[in-house]
Amino acid sequence: MASSAHEQHRHFPDMYGATSAPPPTPSAVPAAAGTDSAAAAADDFLSRLIHRLPPALSLPSRLSPTTTNNKPNSAAPAAISNVSYSDERDDSFFENLWSASSAGFFQMTGHPISSKLARSAESESLALFDLALDQKELCFPKNWPFGYERDEDDDRLGEWFCLDSLCSCSSESSELKLESLRELALAMEKVGCEIIEWMSRAIGFENPVKADPTRVCSLMWISKGCSDEGHQRAVMPGGFYPFVVGLSYQIRTQKYSLLADSGTVTVSPEAGSLMVAIGDIAQVWSNGKLKKVRGRPVACGEGNSSKPSSTITMSLLLSLPLESTVSPLLPLQKVIVHDQDDVDQEEGEEGEETINASDKEKVMFRLFSFEDYAWRVYHERLVISSPKDPLDRYRITTNS
Repeated sequence: MASSAHEQHRHFPDMYGATSAPPPTPSAVPAAAGTDSAAAAADDFLSRLIHRLPPALSLPSRLSPTTTNNKPNSAAPAAISNVSYSDERDDSFFENLWSASSAGFFQMTGHPISSKLARSAESESLALFDLALDQKELCFPKNWPFGYERDEDDDRLGEWFCLDSLCSCSSESSELKLESLRELALAMEKVGCEIIEWMSRAIGFENPVKADPTRVCSLMWISKGCSDEGHQRAVMPGGFYPFVVGLSYQIRTQKYSLLADSGTVTVSPEAGSLMVAIGDIAQVWSNGKLKKVRGRPVACGEGNSSKPSSTITMSLLLSLPLESTVSPLLPLQKVIVHDQDDVDQEEGEEGEETINASDKEKVMFRLFSFEDYAWRVYHERLVISSPKDPLDRYRITTNS
């Protein structure tokens, strides 16, 4: 049993249900040298050390401030751009996709996922939260990041289930049916992989998922608990797990809270659409060209609510296997700039292109371990009022 749990921790199931050890995410650049690299290496060593401590010693108690003076505007929802799944994949489609993703999120209409399936999956999800606590923990034991978890420090932050794309359950109870939830997860996974392909074409990097689907894994994150519309609390409910893109089906018109690069925003996607959130891994892959959303979209409750709403949030996160490494995927050329006379004098060359320093693509992020990053951000609370970006420690700073 221990060996089986270890294997599940190390290898996430792929979109076809098989478990395998995928190759690392391709890297176009090595780790940066100098002070940035040394400091980051020390931080990574500490992160790995903490990771391997016994659970009781791994981290100090997490404080959960309940109020904040930095309250986002809870008035009218922010505008959300639209991308139609049914549009022809021509230049205008990719231009619209690029424009729509500039905020780090957009809604997708005309997709093939039915509202009937989404409502059935929601019913199954609500039934999970109605189970007794011992049943939740038995059927969905903790095996980070999967399993059932609740916030023991602050009940208002709710509870959540993190499932694989097959919505696996350790119990064989005939009363626990998750067929619709599983079908919804697989349908959103398929659309999510298409979105990654479209974004890679729009921005100009090679899509690692297209050649090898095992380079991504999916997590179905179902949370109960809401962000107050007045944002009276300082942290968002549920764990924060890195992802490439996240998809949430909008069963009804409802406000959602998002923590984007520009700050906390409230949006209200139209019913029947898919809300697409661009994640931190996509931002690194694009070498900073894409904006991102930190954490998952969270349903907004009433500003005076002291208890979690009965409304749940179902989000499909396309993420990476733990063994992956992360770095920019754009064609970042390492070109030594010669004087033209030197280029002309080189023999046996077909004519290397000379690129001026101003035309070079600057590397924005150094290579890093996905497992160390995921462990760190999951166990650090996502504080709404904090301007700190967890990716900052991996950014390459230059004096130029």
